[in-house]
Amino acid sequence: MKAMVLHEVGNPLELVERPDPEPKAGELRVRIEACAVCRTDLHVVDGDLPNPKLPLVPGHEVVGIVDAVGEGVPSARIGSRVGIPWLGHTCGHCGYCKSRAENLCDDPLFTGYTRDGGFATHAVADAAYAFDLPMAADPVALAPLLCAGLIGWRSLKKAGEGRRIGLYGFGAAAHIIAQVCRWQGRQVYAFTRPDDKQAQAFAQEFGAAWVGGSDELPPAPLDAAIIFAPVGSLVPAALKAVKKGGRVVCGGIHMSDIPQMPYALLWEERQVVSVANLTREDAQEFFPTAAAANVRTHTVVYPLADANRALDDLREGRLSGAAVLIP
Repeated sequence: MKAMVLHEVGNPLELVERPDPEPKAGELRVRIEACAVCRTDLHVVDGDLPNPKLPLVPGHEVVGIVDAVGEGVPSARIGSRVGIPWLGHTCGHCGYCKSRAENLCDDPLFTGYTRDGGFATHAVADAAYAFDLPMAADPVALAPLLCAGLIGWRSLKKAGEGRRIGLYGFGAAAHIIAQVCRWQGRQVYAFTRPDDKQAQAFAQEFGAAWVGGSDELPPAPLDAAIIFAPVGSLVPAALKAVKKGGRVVCGGIHMSDIPQMPYALLWEERQVVSVANLTREDAQEFFPTAAAANVRTHTVVYPLADANRALDDLREGRLSGAAVLIP
């Protein structure tokens, strides 16, 4: 197999040859068709997230065809298409796992962080955390749904049932969840970097009712806001934009420090909540919803060997939608 490998945090990935991995009991192996590039991959590569498994194959928005299974996994799964997400394994017996909060498991494994992921031609995954996907679909289009879609969906659930939803940072996750919001009859208010005309045009393309800079207030108070950009200063900005009793959802795994702010921004029962990881239940809800809403993903394709260029383009804000690597 070929893989793009992180040997040291902060350094570029290196293309290496490795023996094909063999699935252990409860695991399956996929021949990778596509793997989307997520901002979390940047946080891993750049060292924002501590203690990655090194050497490491990043990537956790993986779509591929099962070509081998380990003991205990039905052989009928061979030949099927699956998606491998960020949450790669949970212990199954801690209090969180037993209370339907496996995303908060005390002893988890994360794809592309604490176990090898999808910047490769092959990958091994826990069969219980490999989601069946339709064979007729485009694997490149599916790949961003495995994190941008799932985390966007979990963030939207946390946001509640309000009609006016603000999205701060209009990239991979926002362009997916904006389509779900419109299908649900909600209005999307898109906030981008000030004067980022490309991002604002992108948001308008996906049906935003209003588009503006993150330093602006929307024309009407928001019922809720979701922050996808990893920028802590957006928390007080979003609190200013939501109505009394409104909620601000932080949808990223890493964010710069939230600045000191007056209590008045939080008063009147406004809330700030975070989203951590995902659950298999989220996937069971989201994939049918995305199909019903006819969600389409905007992707930019890169060869596997160009993973560093894809990461750089994401880091520098040169992307609209999602980068996707193909072997």
